[in-house]
Amino acid sequence: MVSPTATGLLDLKPLHLPIRGGGLDLTAPVVLAPMAGITNAAFRLLCREQGAALFVSEMVTARALIEGNDETLRMITPGVGEHPRSIQLYATTAEDLSRAVEILGSRDLADHIDLNFGCPVPKVTRKGGGSALPYKRRLFASLVEAAVKGASKYQIPVTVKMRVGIDSQYETYLDAGKIAADLGVAWVALHARTAAQLYEGKSDWSKIKNLVEHLAPTGIPVLGNGDIWSGSDAIEMVKTTGCAGVVVGRGCLGRPWLFADLVAAFNGQEIRALPNLFEVREIIYRHAELLTQYFSSEDRACRDLRKHMAWYLKGFRVERELRAKFGMVSSLLELRQLLDQLVDQPYPVAIGDAPRGRTSHGRAVSLPDGWLNDPDELVAVDGEDSGSGG
Repeated sequence: MVSPTATGLLDLKPLHLPIRGGGLDLTAPVVLAPMAGITNAAFRLLCREQGAALFVSEMVTARALIEGNDETLRMITPGVGEHPRSIQLYATTAEDLSRAVEILGSRDLADHIDLNFGCPVPKVTRKGGGSALPYKRRLFASLVEAAVKGASKYQIPVTVKMRVGIDSQYETYLDAGKIAADLGVAWVALHARTAAQLYEGKSDWSKIKNLVEHLAPTGIPVLGNGDIWSGSDAIEMVKTTGCAGVVVGRGCLGRPWLFADLVAAFNGQEIRALPNLFEVREIIYRHAELLTQYFSSEDRACRDLRKHMAWYLKGFRVERELRAKFGMVSSLLELRQLLDQLVDQPYPVAIGDAPRGRTSHGRAVSLPDGWLNDPDELVAVDGEDSGSGG
């Protein structure tokens, strides 16, 4: 864990909010969100070391798991000592989801299954998946029921992650949340944006509050997601919405130490766990080593690391030439030599705590023809991508 640095005081009282439900108990109300191309075993380990209580895999498709796709099997392989082993599944049919859950359960490959009903990317929504699927209430219920029923045989808790809806006209989160709660999920996590918003603007935390109140009679916890950039943001979300915890995605890009900051905030500590640049450089190198172990290839590890470099160095004063070289690094030796050229400096709070990652503008959601005609139609679009991610 990075050394705490008194760079900003938080006027907070301890918020001891262990999440309990469905057999999945977390000691801290902090979850690493699944992110395609990011939350592989190497990055999850970095976040585990900083305090994340649950760390979800990259999204994998049920079909790819059923077909034994090599890259999917790599994606669901846990890191050393990783527990609980958390897998996020995507499917558009109950049959595929049942088969995938059976594989995970019968082969003892997971301790927790999260269902993806939040992905807004066109290649997913145009097939009726991700954030488009909850509009079809019967179809949504059939998938959740299949997952919960199949996982219960192996005492694996199932959770749901979703968005507010397709757009402001078709908000689905209240109905979908109640359906999922009634079917026995351990919790519901809500990203407080619609699919049409993608990552535009500010997430609407009032939607999280609405869902908390809507599900209160069921006793099912709600986790909030969207615009958590610091420990104080997480505290504000919990206090404002009443949610049981937070799910963090883009906020930890190049900042795995965000989880130490979050845990400190929830414990009411008046210092923030923020690293200086020399501490950051060692985290970067550790990330590279872990990626090398994960891919069994130093070259592939360095290629994967390149996309993280701008995030890691955001806000720090680094010469333009040196920044460019980090974006082309090809070996651990070269990375070490570049890191050793950095000049130490304190953490740049104002820029470091600013939004990062995808900030794409909103757009109309790609949907199958006739998708909005009947919300109770029990249909799915054939042709689920057998690849992974999304």
